[in-house]
Amino acid sequence: MTKTIAVANQKGGVGKTTTAINLSAGLAELGRTVLLIDLDPQGNATTGLGLEKSDDDLTIYDVLLSEVPLREATKLTSFEGIEVVPATTDLSSADIDLIANEKRSFLLRDALRGPAAATSQYDYIIIDCPPSLNLLTVNAMVAAHSILVPLQSEFFALEGLSQLMKTIREVRESANPDLRIEGIVMTMHDVRNNLAQQVEADARNVLGELVYKTIVPRNVRVSEAPSFAMPVLEYDPKSKGTRAYRQLAKEFLEKQEKVTTHG
Repeated sequence: MTKTIAVANQKGGVGKTTTAINLSAGLAELGRTVLLIDLDPQGNATTGLGLEKSDDDLTIYDVLLSEVPLREATKLTSFEGIEVVPATTDLSSADIDLIANEKRSFLLRDALRGPAAATSQYDYIIIDCPPSLNLLTVNAMVAAHSILVPLQSEFFALEGLSQLMKTIREVRESANPDLRIEGIVMTMHDVRNNLAQQVEADARNVLGELVYKTIVPRNVRVSEAPSFAMPVLEYDPKSKGTRAYRQLAKEFLEKQEKVTTHG
């Protein structure tokens, strides 16, 4: 069964898109097929996987607002095992455009489950959410089986997390009772920084096993890779960032197997 994971954090600059791209690449390396849905109007997941933004192309906006079948908006990438539903800045007006739609919170879920979606061919659907708790993020939460939260190792990180948890609870109560938290990934971690160590310790203390053992370090190669339109795993296969995201993909699959085994 295809699993849908939303990568979400309402705070920008926490490594959300980087995690969506490189987790997808890590899973593809391990033989899984991934559909990455770019739900962020900045479209960084689209360009980060080498796709040009073109006015003629169908995007996730057309899927949500014009009921274009998901399959028609899906693009191949040059990375084996990864396909993308792209986003452009058109998506920035989606919140306003969606307000009048009675099914506004369920459009992505319906698009993924409709007979024309053809999503059963993928092992995983990864949704890169926008950096805000808007209608697009709510759509992702309603459509997803679980939420993966990148958490930057910095002051106020846990404070912002409480608002995200509140939104997840509200979605559970109203639209998706089975939604669970996949896990918390510590990102942009500077091992030499005492504050980063303290934030990690606090996160593990408060959230326990929800926090992944794998920590993604601050790494120049990870920052450089998007400008070359590729995951860091392809850009520099031996970098610290690559090692971390490969480890994250393995740990992610181990957690998935446990959930499947124990229901």
